[in-house]
Amino acid sequence: MVATLEILRTGPLALVQDLGRVGLAHLGVTRSGAADRRSHTLANRLVANPGDRATIEVTFGGFAARIRGGSVDVAVTGADTNPSVNGIAFGTNSIQHVCDGDVISMDAPLVGLRSYLAVRGGFDVTPVLGSRSYDVMSGIGPLPLQAGDVLPVGEHTDAYPELEQAPVAGIEEHLVELLVVPGPRDDWLVDPDALVHTIWMATDRSDRVGMRLEGRPLRYRWPDCQLLSEGVTRGAIQVPPNGLPVILGPDHPVTGGYPVAGVVAEDDLDKVAQIRPGQYVRLHWSRPRSPRRSELTSAAAGASNW
Repeated sequence: MVATLEILRTGPLALVQDLGRVGLAHLGVTRSGAADRRSHTLANRLVANPGDRATIEVTFGGFAARIRGGSVDVAVTGADTNPSVNGIAFGTNSIQHVCDGDVISMDAPLVGLRSYLAVRGGFDVTPVLGSRSYDVMSGIGPLPLQAGDVLPVGEHTDAYPELEQAPVAGIEEHLVELLVVPGPRDDWLVDPDALVHTIWMATDRSDRVGMRLEGRPLRYRWPDCQLLSEGVTRGAIQVPPNGLPVILGPDHPVTGGYPVAGVVAEDDLDKVAQIRPGQYVRLHWSRPRSPRRSELTSAAAGASNW
């Protein structure tokens, strides 16, 4: 009999996620996948899965599910939701054996936003366009989980990991520091360095498509001009006309018409997935900006007026 996971509660949002859809941007399909890929991969590693097996991404806890039809090994990573089996906590970033009828539950995390539940064998839901990830913007992939859903557990080998618990760095609680590569359109801003000289706050109007920031608005150099749509990537920092940056997430559109002032460095993308509304963010250039021709022209024009 194949083991299954019966969903009892989902919390604010629970999605099946893997590492996403690769190579379909030319068709208008973004990669999607786990928002915190490091935590997703670690959860799979703990239960001896390949990194591409599907996990459940739980946003802000409140999740519960019952194992049916057999016993399995599970792990929970990411935001610490005090995971438990039948009310007995087993700890984040560790392996737990769960028997038929046992209930796995997660509380709301004190720090961080997203947690990942992996089961040995992965969740064997039907792939869509080669991935088991749900894209919240396009609606592609297995639908968001609801109470009563039943997820089959996939097959696995007899190999077992030597790792039983993984020490990982704690999730930042207050001010999150992110390295940013200067963007291709930073010269569209009057003062591009204002992006890194401002302490921003993540708003509650953030999701997997993008994280909106609040702070002192940035100003366009050419407020009456319009930029043609260009390709964008995860981590791109778009600046819409209101001057408040948006950091694009895993379900971002494949093109955008707002200037990209910077791009979050690859090593810091997973940190973005754990930033909660109300948390503060400070950006740092990962390398010095090179003045653009438009900036040099403006500076020369200003000097000629003296």
